[in-house]
Amino acid sequence: MTRIAEQGHRPDLATQDPKEVFAWLFDTYAGQIRAYLAGRVGPDEADDLVAETFLVALKRRAAYDPSQATARSWLYGIATNLMRNHVRQEVRTLRLTSRAAAAEPNIENHDTTVAARVDAEARMRTLAGALAKLTEQDRDVLFLTSWAGLEPAEVADALNIPPSTVRSKLHRLRTRLQTLLANSPKEPPR
Repeated sequence: MTRIAEQGHRPDLATQDPKEVFAWLFDTYAGQIRAYLAGRVGPDEADDLVAETFLVALKRRAAYDPSQATARSWLYGIATNLMRNHVRQEVRTLRLTSRAAAAEPNIENHDTTVAARVDAEARMRTLAGALAKLTEQDRDVLFLTSWAGLEPAEVADALNIPPSTVRSKLHRLRTRLQTLLANSPKEPPR
């Protein structure tokens, strides 16, 4: 394994022993990818998607070009593409959450804890609705950056788009979401 570790985050996947290289990749990245996917689709789905990510990577190892991307961003790209199969359900869930929270009657509040919860629920409705309206690529850019902690260049590699597109999308999305949340109506206590 030391030979793989010596290659850094751009190992030669095509010519090395698959057992050795994928054991290293899994040990190095599976936890990070699982955490990202769990935030997107939940822990049960994340476990399945992580397994599928490494299976796809193993099958496509000859197509990986270390000069084009790090193994990390390549794996996140695979994971994101697999996760897109779950996007419809994710959007459906966000819309249902937004509708359900809007349908809940306002709670009579007698202390600041209840007032804070009502405010948080109003902001959650606003944010869930806004996230559901984003394009698939915008959601991927936002979540790969914020939940997975990828740098814009890594997001660009993962999604096969230019880094400048990632940076401009991030700026636009953050500005839009901050403005939306800042202007979201605060529900007054009853």
